[in-house]
Amino acid sequence: MKNVLIIGCGLLGSSLIRVISKKKLAKKIFIYEKSKKNIAKIKKLKLPGILVKKPQDIILQSDLIIFCTPMSEYERIILKINNYLNSNQIITDVGSSKLEFTKIIKKKLKKQISWTSSHPIAGSEVSGPEYGRADLFENKWCVLIKDKKTNLKHLKFLSSFWKKIGSKIVVMNADKHDKIFSITSHLPHLIAYNLVKSAQDFEKKQKYNLIKYSAGGLRDFSRIAASNEIMWRDVFFHNKTNISKAISLFIKNLNAFKKDINSKNNKSILKKLTHTKKVRTKIIKLKQDINKPDFGRS
Repeated sequence: MKNVLIIGCGLLGSSLIRVISKKKLAKKIFIYEKSKKNIAKIKKLKLPGILVKKPQDIILQSDLIIFCTPMSEYERIILKINNYLNSNQIITDVGSSKLEFTKIIKKKLKKQISWTSSHPIAGSEVSGPEYGRADLFENKWCVLIKDKKTNLKHLKFLSSFWKKIGSKIVVMNADKHDKIFSITSHLPHLIAYNLVKSAQDFEKKQKYNLIKYSAGGLRDFSRIAASNEIMWRDVFFHNKTNISKAISLFIKNLNAFKKDINSKNNKSILKKLTHTKKVRTKIIKLKQDINKPDFGRS
């Protein structure tokens, strides 16, 4: 691969720049970032890439184009670069929901152009180029989306690309992807935002200095709730059908817990608590986390 264009230089974009440079996966790395604040940070950090003012100015020189912006920015950028794209270029993204966005691609992207979507399961509650790390994708899953019109040559290239970066690859369709991550990622973030909001509402109503006494549970949820609000708004909107179903299931189970607590149903609640603990054991076994108290914090 000669040249890569990274569109959007936040946590994921800047991490890609770092690892591509470190592993010498491209001759040149072009960076398009519209935020003046982030541009200043990129210059201060001396990230190993060439800043461009307009993505269309560098499209013809780019073999691989990776969208790392919030999903609400995709359409605007597609319309800017559409006329400069050719069928040999490989285009992907790092977005967390896929099905609704696929519809936008079909409507806006030139017919002969292929877009093969990626979702690296890596990230953090922090955002911005200063937080990027070359090892962010190491031993993390990366989901590649395959449908009936997927360019298999491009899919093979991206599979190799993400493996070189350090990721483990799994291929699935957009529908399956969005259903899975509505439960494993999107709902947990929504719950975190809502729990922190509930704590704020409680603090205001009771006039207690509640946050001062944050226990481990609220503390850990507050970390998730500190995630980028634009990115998560886009995820919620783009995967609204699956997330709505996940919320309904959560409410159903929450009401069941409420019923057990009010009736002091010892057998039922212990069964739930014991059964759900097994998930943590499975996550450790699958090496999705480390088996240390307090999530390995020192």
